[in-house]
Amino acid sequence: MDKVHLATITILIKDRQSHAKDVNQLLTDNGHLIMARLGVNVQKSCVEHCTGLITIAVEATATEISRLTKELDDLYGIVAKSSVVTD
Repeated sequence: MDKVHLATITILIKDRQSHAKDVNQLLTDNGHLIMARLGVNVQKSCVEHCTGLITIAVEATATEISRLTKELDDLYGIVAKSSVVTD
């Protein structure tokens, strides 16, 4: 059995209005891995084509963390990076 790790995945959404639906679908599909989620509006007074930032805390195997990060990063207009915080 693979070891379970605690990690964060930070997701930059370059145009929140256009791309949030795809990100949210992936997060919903992987909800069993997600412990917490924080979303931030990077440009506070932005009305359209706004940048969004989401950080999720996950408890998952290294394979699951890598897979989810890659799936997010492969979406158009999205940059995703993970940081595993346990050995």
